[in-house]
Amino acid sequence: MKLWILAVVAALMVVGASAQECQCDTVKWASCTGPPCQCTIPLTKDINQPLNCNALAPKCFLMKTEMLRRSKGQDTRTVGKPEEGFVDNDGIYNPECENDGKFKAKQCNNTEECWCVNSAGVRRTEKEGPNINCDKLVETFWIRLILEHAPLQGAVDKNLLKSALGDAIQARYKFDKSLVKEVEYDADAKKIQVDIKKDKNDTVIKLADMAYYMEREIKKTPMFVDQNKFAPMVGGQKLNFTNILVYYVDAEPPTFKMNRLAGGVIAAIVVVLLIVAAGLLLLFFWNRRNKKYRKTQQTEREMENK
Repeated sequence: MKLWILAVVAALMVVGASAQECQCDTVKWASCTGPPCQCTIPLTKDINQPLNCNALAPKCFLMKTEMLRRSKGQDTRTVGKPEEGFVDNDGIYNPECENDGKFKAKQCNNTEECWCVNSAGVRRTEKEGPNINCDKLVETFWIRLILEHAPLQGAVDKNLLKSALGDAIQARYKFDKSLVKEVEYDADAKKIQVDIKKDKNDTVIKLADMAYYMEREIKKTPMFVDQNKFAPMVGGQKLNFTNILVYYVDAEPPTFKMNRLAGGVIAAIVVVLLIVAAGLLLLFFWNRRNKKYRKTQQTEREMENK
């Protein structure tokens, strides 16, 4: 009898240990059960999405989870631009995702106002009605990161920056460091410009997922269970980043319409046009007055001659 009880206790201890080991290191919000270990995150109150915890979670799934947590009052988030690059000015929204975690090309955020997005989920068209045509999901093949770091005790060796950043990105986000193509450094501004590129036709490598993880942990807290932030070592010095700006470059240029300029630009144009119109009116009345004055002088001279 005692042996049977000991066997049951031992089995429960094994199960308990297995449950403690079952966690998703890449998503701290995941709920895990097992054995066998299976982890999920909630996309809606009724849908739990299974995760592959050996890779970064798709950005689309993470955004949906953030919106769900925000609706419940839970924690969510607190050098130069490429020629065709653009930033995410809309912030987080509740996206529509494909089953594999990709963004659907058309997004509406549960409203009657819709727009088209790229593979990073960033708007690349004007916002229009629900009949907007988003025929395909355009791939983001180039991401430029502008990283601002805290003051350092000594100078940073620029020649070591590219390899240090590449090694750190590969170790933390499991992305091949060869994707880090160019690195520029402005020591006075404490800013590092990092260009991460893949082939334009590649649809497998998800640059947006990596950028989303990095942006979130620099601006607030990491998505990983490990709460140590992304902080590469360069020549014995740790780079603690204080801010990040992400530019997206797509395989096809965005289609923002020029006739929908920002209100400030339109106001400036209107002011210039009014000034020009006022100047033309003043010139017109000035010429008219001069002509009348010359005509009066001519009439007086003719009368004197008579």
